[in-house]
Amino acid sequence: MTPKAQRPHDIVVYGATGYTGRLVAEYLAHHYKGQGPKWAMAGRSAGKLAEVRDLIGAPADTPLIVADADDPASMAALAQSARVIVTTVGPYQLYGEPLVKACVEAGTDYADLCGEPGWMREMIDRYDAQARASGARIAFSAGFDSIPFDLGVLMLQHEAIKRHGSPAPRVKGRVRAMQGTFSGGTAASLTETMKAVARNPKLIAILQSPFGLTPGFEGPSQPLGLVPEYEESEGKWAAPFIMATINTKNVHRTNFLLGHPYGADFRYDEMMLTSAGEIGEKAAHAVGEMLKNPFGAKPPKPGEGPTKEQRENGFYDVLFIGEWPDGKTIRYGVKGRYDPGYGSTSRMIAETGIALLSSQAPGGISTPGALLGEALVSRLQEHAEITFAAE
Repeated sequence: MTPKAQRPHDIVVYGATGYTGRLVAEYLAHHYKGQGPKWAMAGRSAGKLAEVRDLIGAPADTPLIVADADDPASMAALAQSARVIVTTVGPYQLYGEPLVKACVEAGTDYADLCGEPGWMREMIDRYDAQARASGARIAFSAGFDSIPFDLGVLMLQHEAIKRHGSPAPRVKGRVRAMQGTFSGGTAASLTETMKAVARNPKLIAILQSPFGLTPGFEGPSQPLGLVPEYEESEGKWAAPFIMATINTKNVHRTNFLLGHPYGADFRYDEMMLTSAGEIGEKAAHAVGEMLKNPFGAKPPKPGEGPTKEQRENGFYDVLFIGEWPDGKTIRYGVKGRYDPGYGSTSRMIAETGIALLSSQAPGGISTPGALLGEALVSRLQEHAEITFAAE
């Protein structure tokens, strides 16, 4: 194993020729122009990598690495070449394991955009002990699912302890506003998850349980947020939120990995706020129906995504409400500029990779919240135009 300090690259973007990977590479090329980490681009085709390098205006001497998940030797060489690999090559349940395995064996830190809890649990069961032994820090879900939610709850609880001396035993995550679009990669991940369940029905229990990513721990019954309801405190209707399934699992995993600082009886759910009155109620029910088939009759194809204008006009605003049995409450907001799934996500995973470079956390399969916490919050506020603030 090559010591990390002797490796030629700080960060490698694997999947740099794909839609989201290109955005990550573009961000590193322009935001850290002439400074910052030594980074490289990796993918299956040298020609396509060179084409993307020139298209995004990256320096002509940006290193290009040919690597393919179907070639274990190339995965091992890739992992040995860098201190951190950030990968956008999904669906991860189809293409992700060879790189996870290579990084775990090489002690290389890793971050991805995975929102596929069945596969994540399989990787935890298979590689967590080995990652702890090698020192590899493996961070799943380092994009819109689930960083704003994972870190939003973490920061709310820090504020709760400062103000009230104890963590909030009940937290509501409420998306107040969001403008963004799905890409073909998101649609493909959901499709592959359904196929995986058909092959292995045991995954159903993991997908259904809020504690599917906390092996050995089953917390209290959780509010599931599956039925529209009226939020008295906000004066608005709340609808089911499509990403709650993965986000809630990651929030509970962070609490689990940190030794339950939110409490072993912590309860959490996520919903999306619509509006007040009858219109809001109808909208909440309409959203619930839409989530039965979120991509419509013609889902986008992998490699497709929002235009530059759509990415730059996107945004999100998430409210977290902490509640105590005696009636105390606390409010915390996370707001991001850019399309959440791509414009903002590409910045989030890049900053996660950079934060991993200075992390002193032990190895293991973790979450951005448990591994990086406030250090990542600071980076996102400084570089990625995401704000975290008590209200």
